Amino acid sequence: AASYTDSSDDETSPRDKQQKNSKGSSDFCVKNIKQAEFGRREIEIAEQEMPALMALRKRAQGEKPLAGAKIVGCTHITAQTAVLMETLGALGAQCRWAACNIYSTLNEVAAALAESGFPVFAWKGESEDDFWWCIDRCVNVEGWQPNMILDDGGDLTHWIYKKYPNMFKKIKGIVEESVTGVHRLYQLSKAGKLCVPAMNVNDSVTKQKFDNLYCCRESILDGLKRTTDMMFGGKQVVVCGYGEVGKGCCAALKAMGSIVYVTEIDPICALQACMDGFRLVKLNEVIRQVDIVITCTGNKNVVTREHLDRMKNSCIVCNMGHSNTEIDVASLRTPELTWERVRSQVDHVIWPDGKRIVLLAEGRLLNLSCSTVPTFVLSITATTQASRALALIELYNAPEGRYKQDVYLLPKKM
Repeated sequence: AASYTDSSDDETSPRDKQQKNSKGSSDFCVKNIKQAEFGRREIEIAEQEMPALMALRKRAQGEKPLAGAKIVGCTHITAQTAVLMETLGALGAQCRWAACNIYSTLNEVAAALAESGFPVFAWKGESEDDFWWCIDRCVNVEGWQPNMILDDGGDLTHWIYKKYPNMFKKIKGIVEESVTGVHRLYQLSKAGKLCVPAMNVNDSVTKQKFDNLYCCRESILDGLKRTTDMMFGGKQVVVCGYGEVGKGCCAALKAMGSIVYVTEIDPICALQACMDGFRLVKLNEVIRQVDIVITCTGNKNVVTREHLDRMKNSCIVCNMGHSNTEIDVASLRTPELTWERVRSQVDHVIWPDGKRIVLLAEGRLLNLSCSTVPTFVLSITATTQASRALALIELYNAPEGRYKQDVYLLPKKM
């Protein structure tokens, strides 16, 4: 019988299971294919909230602008991305998909996609080894070679560069949708190693203003509430980074009555934080007194071991940026510190003197690991999903020579 919960599922790794969908295909790897029915309902709810993408599907279904496109994707696997994948399929593309985050996959949605014939390799709670194995299963396929990449965070692009550089001869372009991945593309471009055109969807107006600002404004509180059940009024919080994500987090916490400090290295963003009524500080100045530390910079080692050592007892530490290196979590895996798993996605890291910090989602993306992104925001996220689809269509159909081997912004008219 179909079961919704993961707990009824045995602890066998999905890699060790022999699963087939109702059509007899086993070209996928998900937690439990029997959850497909529940995932289908989630996708149908998301479709109602995503008019932009559904309109694109309806309008372009006849002309199939992506006929012949073989898209390999590495994104969060949620109901919204499922709507995107099914739209790409309806527009003529063949897709293979992996998750860009080991905690953010919705197992029932992955099952629904596998059931409807999409090769999906993802489940919630993958190990590091599973993560790269899933990406490899999408790329390294006999008789199938991708000609487009849709990436979130740059891991898929990195893997192809590292393992299968010859594939880039056939690849027409990369669409990247996170700050972290865009940084990596600009680094490749600067070094002269970017061998195909790339489209930066992250800096598109819809992604910056809607996904990053409003989405985070809603989901930061949800993630913190679900993991810690805390009360926000009067709590001292430091938010590292005042980009669009930081702005959303600060606005939400301020509205709940928290005292919010901001650290920021960009003078314009710092001035904005000041004009919005936030105290600008250096992290060292407030690290001993704050109750919550939130990183959203897109940089690495923003919160170092030294900072972690100086935090007060029961300080909550979490990350809203894409990468799990903003907080130096690796430095906490030493013999003198004790790790205690308190509940799903919540760890207590205990120092020899008894002090503990509360680390959420092991320093990975809080709002997708510990909560879901609110349904209301889906309709706005949909504009970004649509812009991903449009970016893929644009790069795939562009005449030769229109785009050089460089990083391009998604044109505003799109």
